[in-house]
Amino acid sequence: MSGKLEINSQYSYRLLHPMHTVLVSCIGKAGKPNVTTVAWAMPTSNNPPLIAISVAPQRHSHTLIQESQEFVINVPTFELLQSVYACGSFSGRSFDKFKKAGLTPIPAKKVKAPAIRECIAHLECTVESQFTTGDHTVFIGKVEAAYANPGVFTESYDLKNAKMLYHAGGNNFAVLEPKMYKP
Repeated sequence: MSGKLEINSQYSYRLLHPMHTVLVSCIGKAGKPNVTTVAWAMPTSNNPPLIAISVAPQRHSHTLIQESQEFVINVPTFELLQSVYACGSFSGRSFDKFKKAGLTPIPAKKVKAPAIRECIAHLECTVESQFTTGDHTVFIGKVEAAYANPGVFTESYDLKNAKMLYHAGGNNFAVLEPKMYKP
């Protein structure tokens, strides 16, 4: 195809960006909570409600999710950009990422992993299945509870009140313009 620029396969996944960025909180056998930044998250089923997240095996959160078989997907906003970046930059093996990122763990409704107070929405999940895809593990979580702050979500997000964060590749993030379009 003439006129198209060849993309290095190492960065080819970024052609699908920007991706909605979430914070995944988890807890393992030792009872110490952790949180990691994930841009590879997506719904996979409506009935039952299933969500997939992709986590590299070398991540501390990977170990904790395997141990507990649960996690919470927390939806941050633009105001949490520095916290989101910190959670993706430091290892929970060496740091209390909640403290380092200025985030507050709060009890979840159905799972032992904490939710994050500063986030606007939460999906509590139990691991339904998992499989390896190259250098990552895909965890399929069954949504056990889902809730959001008042005023940000009814059947969809109110983009004027919820400036969600999107990963654009590398250290680049974006927000959506608060304008809705209908065909």
